Amino acid sequence: MTNTSSVTRRGFLHQAGLAAGTVAWTAKSYARVTGANDRIRIGFIGVGGMGSGHLGAIADLKEKNNLQPIAVADCWRKRAEDGAKKVGADKSFMDYRKVLDIDEIDYVTIASPEHWHSRMTIDAMDAGKAVYCEKPMTHTIPQGLAVLRKQQETGLPLQVGVQGMSDDSYESARQAIREGLLGQVVQAQIEYVRRYNQGPWRNPNLDESMPQPEGLDWQAWLGNAPQVDWNPHHYFEWRCYSAYSGGIATDLFIHRITRIMKACDLTYPRRVVGMGGIWQWPDGRDLPDNFEMICEYPRGMTVYVLGTMSNRVGIDHLIRGYRATMYFTGDGWVAKDKDGKILASHKKSGAEDIHLHHSNLHRHLREGEPLRCPAELGIAGVVAVNMANESWRSGRMMAWDTEKQEMVPAHTLDLPHTPQTDVAERA
Repeated sequence: MTNTSSVTRRGFLHQAGLAAGTVAWTAKSYARVTGANDRIRIGFIGVGGMGSGHLGAIADLKEKNNLQPIAVADCWRKRAEDGAKKVGADKSFMDYRKVLDIDEIDYVTIASPEHWHSRMTIDAMDAGKAVYCEKPMTHTIPQGLAVLRKQQETGLPLQVGVQGMSDDSYESARQAIREGLLGQVVQAQIEYVRRYNQGPWRNPNLDESMPQPEGLDWQAWLGNAPQVDWNPHHYFEWRCYSAYSGGIATDLFIHRITRIMKACDLTYPRRVVGMGGIWQWPDGRDLPDNFEMICEYPRGMTVYVLGTMSNRVGIDHLIRGYRATMYFTGDGWVAKDKDGKILASHKKSGAEDIHLHHSNLHRHLREGEPLRCPAELGIAGVVAVNMANESWRSGRMMAWDTEKQEMVPAHTLDLPHTPQTDVAERA
């Protein structure tokens, strides 16, 4: 990058993506890049539900962060048109590929149902776009590995929408744990509990006889999912069906276990068990309405995640070590020894906030600031929650085959019962 006068904004953004969330540009080297402070131009793919949250966040940040919304795509024309008006974009489409065809767009948000995440992300990177993809990064493990390969191949930035990573508590916890504050870490626990009246993600006011809305391309929405006739439950309540979602594990647990992964330097689990069932709402869903999972990691620790959807009483979010226990609070974290003496604490900056998560991506594009949730962290979460779901479906403990890079029944591998630091580092 010695010929700074010939470097375009697009070229800089691509080069900055090579940092992959790990290497920050220095202020001196950044200052030489022509056009690095140019306006960032954004496209939106999927603007119902969480997608409308992205529209609102970018509308709020537009002036402050020097952003320009360019185009909105949704397979329901009304949503696309309304979304474009909401964010001040000039173009709206039903085909997301038309957004990717616009050369001036620097990054796209992807907020489709999970079964579309991988295809849209790969297509976006093939079109030279950076990506902010909602969690989970992908619907399945093979899709996640394909996205990771594409990100590494292109060097384009990929921010995964686990917004809790914009709370610095977990980065701070990681540093403290690395420095030995807790001693040898052996266990962590966390939860995502709710209390539903109608069952997770069901809309009690949904009209089952509702006809397919005018201007909605149902076949485009289904994509590669099993072909079924128009069904309002599938469209509006897609998190209840495994063709489009992983349910509690992929929609909720991904938010929680990623926090523990960041704090404890975890990658892929060694063994995973998922338990639960359709215990309270047998309403046609094929994913559990109450769920929990236990992951065992090669470093020699377990992580427990509770997901009760029938009761909102939670459990402490904490990490247990031989020397001390770290408790996560609304303000950050506090570490106490076995007698309750406070050894250290951290008052958080940041929060679980979509505005902060987008702003982190903006600074990454302009300055090389490390991404809060890059692809490497995204795939680690995808692997864990998919192994839990497969364990639940099959009734078997699942394990990670490090050689084949796939999940397999645990009894098919000769797994040790001692820490495998070298395996953890390789993963």
